[in-house]
Amino acid sequence: MKFELTQEQEDVRRAAREFATKEFLKEKAEEYDKKEEFPFELWKKACELGFMGIHFPEEYGGAGMGCLENTIVAEEFCRADSTIGSAIILADFSSEFILLFGSEEQKREVLPKVAKGKAITAGCYTEPEAGSDLTAIRTRAVKDGDGWVINGSKTFITNAPIADYFVVLAVTEETQPRYRGFTTFLLNKKMDGIKITPIKGKLGIRASPTGEVAFKDVRVDESAVIGQINRGFYQVLEFFNESRIEIAAQALGIAQGAFDRTVNYLKQRKQFGQPIGAFQALQHRVADLRAQIEAVRLLVYRAAWNWDNKKVDPAITSMAKYLAGKLAVKVCDEAVQMHGGYGYIAEYEVERFLRDSKITEIYEGTKEVQLNTISREIFGKMR
Repeated sequence: MKFELTQEQEDVRRAAREFATKEFLKEKAEEYDKKEEFPFELWKKACELGFMGIHFPEEYGGAGMGCLENTIVAEEFCRADSTIGSAIILADFSSEFILLFGSEEQKREVLPKVAKGKAITAGCYTEPEAGSDLTAIRTRAVKDGDGWVINGSKTFITNAPIADYFVVLAVTEETQPRYRGFTTFLLNKKMDGIKITPIKGKLGIRASPTGEVAFKDVRVDESAVIGQINRGFYQVLEFFNESRIEIAAQALGIAQGAFDRTVNYLKQRKQFGQPIGAFQALQHRVADLRAQIEAVRLLVYRAAWNWDNKKVDPAITSMAKYLAGKLAVKVCDEAVQMHGGYGYIAEYEVERFLRDSKITEIYEGTKEVQLNTISREIFGKMR
């Protein structure tokens, strides 16, 4: 059992940290947050340096590395800044779905563009009446001649307003249970019948665009089908086993970033003639947070290592996502508290970190959904 990263992985960490620290400036983050704008310029720079698609095989424009290296990049980006980091790491959301299940043609069309900063992807799974219960989706794809016609709507779709490609889960056959009749399709934003409506006014990660996607008589041919017909539900679950690790890394990075800023503040802020970090009550609170961050980091890295070594354990993945999300919110809340009044204003950043952290307990499966997955591993099906 080894707990050390390889030299190559350490180099990835160092490069990601240097880039993010230099480029993800506080002033830029505040502007993107206020205007709810995606950081296109910084995203393209990240792509040019090989951080996006680092886990893609070289033949698809990536660096041929794995989930752990991608986890390290996500952690470092969000540690440097919760707003910019989150937006950039989410720009390739669902590209892994194509890597896992797409045809060779689909992979070669999409993945190199994502890695090189020429395309952004989105996963269309959630619907107004189908959030945690994915089996309740109503979007339908009906066979018509040598193709399919898709109708329906999706909501809370990350990257929807800026995406070039959409992975869409739809009902293709009425079966019992329903999820055995779901199929996924790859759609291009240029197709007729796709309407995007941005969702504004989010609590956090405002630089990561979110929207609703409506499909009205969108016609696709057989080449749009991803993987096997009626296997979409199982594909999505397998994809979540990887994507939840990246969200756990996002949460871990946000927690570490808020922690770093708090320690710096406690060393500088003086009360009663000494730095407030000299008070044992605060030292113990900080020490407790540090211990929890280190523990969660080991779990997140283990989940990533499992994926890379084809030893995927959905319960471990859910544990990592559940605990990392809870920790991010806790650390950021403590950061605001220990900053006092300064923590409640934008100048000291932890206010924004707290807003950005909450989503990690919600998307890619709420913390309650993660507990369901963990419970099934313990008890199995009780009914």
